[in-house]
Amino acid sequence: MLLYMSTNPPLQPSTPLHSVSVAGAVVREDGRLLVIRRADNGTWEPPGGVLELSETVEDGVRREVYEETGIKVSVERLTGVYKNVNRGVVALVFRCHPEGGSEQLSDESTAVAWLTPEEVADRMGEVYAVRLLDALQGDAAPHVRTHDGRTLIDMLQAT
Repeated sequence: MLLYMSTNPPLQPSTPLHSVSVAGAVVREDGRLLVIRRADNGTWEPPGGVLELSETVEDGVRREVYEETGIKVSVERLTGVYKNVNRGVVALVFRCHPEGGSEQLSDESTAVAWLTPEEVADRMGEVYAVRLLDALQGDAAPHVRTHDGRTLIDMLQAT
């Protein structure tokens, strides 16, 4: 693939248009998935947050999961890339395995739970449930999905 990179300064200063977040799809031996109920809006979501500049992607996943749930994890593989077109957030979701710790609340979570895939589909909004359900599939390639914050967008129909 050929990429064109200009050495000329841009005509106008650019503002970053996207942020990168990471989340852990933590799967227990019994198939249950780790979720939090967010303190700010009450929604059930996988644990995660904004990747810090100084950390690796894997370190960010481990940090976010631990900070929000008290669970230490090993990161297995990237299972999906999800873009919120309204907010400019690109979320990288990694399947993880619990390695220790115990469930605890944080400033960001009012509940920590291990849900079955059926409970994930029932309790969580579409754009968050799909991240966990995608992680359960044995596909070798990560899923790439786009959404508007509430609903998945079929990009084939959008073009």
